Amino acid sequence: MKKILFSLIVLLSTSNIFAQSFSLKSVLSYPFPTQLVASPVGSKIAWAANEQGIRNIYTAEAPDYKAIKITDYAEDDGQELTSLSISADGKWIVFVRGGDHGGRDGGPVNANSSPIAPKVQVLSVPFVGGKVVTLGEGDNPVISPSNDQVIFAKSGQVMISPVDGTSAAKNLFYAKGINGACKWSPDGKKVAFISNRTDHSFLGIYTDQQTPVKWLLPSFSKDNTPVWSPDGNDIAFIRTPGIGGETDSILTKKHQPWAIWTVNVNTGTGKQIWKAPETFRGSFPSIDGGANLLWAEGKIIFTSYEDGWPHLYAINPDGSKRLLLTPGNFAIENIKLSIDKKTLVFAANAGNDKDDLDRRHIYKVSVDKADMQALTLGNGIEAYPVIAGDNQTFFCLSSTAEMPLLPALINKKTLKLIGKSLIPEDFPLKDMVIPKHVSFKAADGNTVYGQLFLPKKVFKNQPAIVYVHGGPQRQMFLGWNPMDYYSMDYALNQYLVKLGFTVLSVNYRLGIGYGYEFHKPMRAGAQGASEYQDIKAAGQWLAAQPNINKDKIGIYGGSYGGYLTALALGKDSRLFAAGVDIHGVNNRFTSLDQEGRKPAPDALLAAKVAEESSPVSYVSTWTSPTLIIHADDDRNVAFNQSVDLVKRFEDKKFDFEFLSIPDDTHHWMKFSNGLKVSEATADFLKRKLMDKK
Repeated sequence: MKKILFSLIVLLSTSNIFAQSFSLKSVLSYPFPTQLVASPVGSKIAWAANEQGIRNIYTAEAPDYKAIKITDYAEDDGQELTSLSISADGKWIVFVRGGDHGGRDGGPVNANSSPIAPKVQVLSVPFVGGKVVTLGEGDNPVISPSNDQVIFAKSGQVMISPVDGTSAAKNLFYAKGINGACKWSPDGKKVAFISNRTDHSFLGIYTDQQTPVKWLLPSFSKDNTPVWSPDGNDIAFIRTPGIGGETDSILTKKHQPWAIWTVNVNTGTGKQIWKAPETFRGSFPSIDGGANLLWAEGKIIFTSYEDGWPHLYAINPDGSKRLLLTPGNFAIENIKLSIDKKTLVFAANAGNDKDDLDRRHIYKVSVDKADMQALTLGNGIEAYPVIAGDNQTFFCLSSTAEMPLLPALINKKTLKLIGKSLIPEDFPLKDMVIPKHVSFKAADGNTVYGQLFLPKKVFKNQPAIVYVHGGPQRQMFLGWNPMDYYSMDYALNQYLVKLGFTVLSVNYRLGIGYGYEFHKPMRAGAQGASEYQDIKAAGQWLAAQPNINKDKIGIYGGSYGGYLTALALGKDSRLFAAGVDIHGVNNRFTSLDQEGRKPAPDALLAAKVAEESSPVSYVSTWTSPTLIIHADDDRNVAFNQSVDLVKRFEDKKFDFEFLSIPDDTHHWMKFSNGLKVSEATADFLKRKLMDKK
């Protein structure tokens, strides 16, 4: 039997059903900032703020850095703001409204179920505020160095428009394939782009309407990530193999080759200047920004995982004198290059405090020597740094265990928060608990990391919750997360603690921040789900704590966290007494058929392992109460993953609950839907693990 939660949600949103000192809505009311950008001139910044689903652009500038709203959107309509950039003269902000840029399909989103079809549009607005101008339907805009034009992608082609929208956008050129990754030359006279043609891709140069597109070093490979040299004469790019070849083993771990090439734009001659080591660690880095290819002052910069940690490297344009810029056992991400191309700034989980392993602080390093310096310290989380046009003023997004994310000015390792007045008066700052870093062992000896949220009033026989993040290439921190999806989960964890739960947020293998072997374990996912051991170990660790009721341990998670939650409920219902599977992957069966190719030599074995790694294979032993949540425009995990699991439950006549959300995506574009999901999760866990029967 299944129970529909819609009437419950209405009740939860209109009453304080748990008699708490704060509501879920109040703890989710923070103005979440994204898209922080710095002006190439002056000391001023812009960002997008999501205030309970109402998204607008704010600016701030020296000397007072007061947050000023320069757009006037007023509805929780699910239209995100992305691709913010500021023109080189600091006068214009260009951005995109609409779409789902965290999903596989970034097309229009109609989370508001509007009768009028939504669009993904490129827009501009003066930095000082004024009329918002629509430049056209499209995505991924890039402002010209001359500040007067914007190019953007539309339906696989490249468009151009005046930045002020005084004339209609038009096609810049035509080229076969899906064209994007556009980069203006430093003088603004050429555009480099990538033409993706499915199994291969080309690097092209557009000059003008009279000159044919010039294809640079065309091959049977896939070229990507073009970056111009400062003088505009050369381009560096990443080359990886094309798609094809003999069908290889599915279960065997393989090196993913990649190399850096340079090419002279005028002569068309070029060469490979660096090739990644042919090791597992040397594979193309699946981290924030990938290879993070940049052309700095006299150096080409990139990231590599080859020594077991994702680090920054510098190399001469001719391929000589490669230098490791950031040695040490820590991960780097959110990398930016200064306007003068001499300094790199980034976030890392380095630091002298042992708990900095589960934090991020901001660092800088020169492009030509390993002189890494900390710009921030302490117990907070700092991410997404940017450098002002003066090449000396640094900003970031900053949070703590109690204070949600806000833009901040970095001044001599201290932080000046920007936009603090935007936090609502009823935000329960003083009620937040400070999570503690913990670690324990899985059955195979793997070290598992986590953050433990303890109620301020500890009592015997407490119920507990294991929280499982998604991704899986993520890391949860000892504070508010700088990603919006996980910031909402952090708020929910705080609310669950206020209800009386102890919450353990688990950083399981496959996540980032703990080195290559942790990030890329053997037999994970559909190849054996080895990471599930870490989730089970978390439940067992909680059960062994003196104040925890071992019979009242629940679990919840979304996306990949939903997958592991479902595995926990199916395989270990005795340990996990109830759980919430939010848009999880429940069926990981592999297809034996690959069109036009022979089956993999281990296809049958791989299919068997995938079946054993799928939650739906454990429906017969699945006895714990379960809530299934999914939105049906999910572009990350297909809605049919939950449809399939529900049908299996119905066939078994298993008693479960569900919440189906029409038209929204994986990322709860509407705040009201994110709130609804959080309220339903908290209510379900409370009813199943706390309320007396």
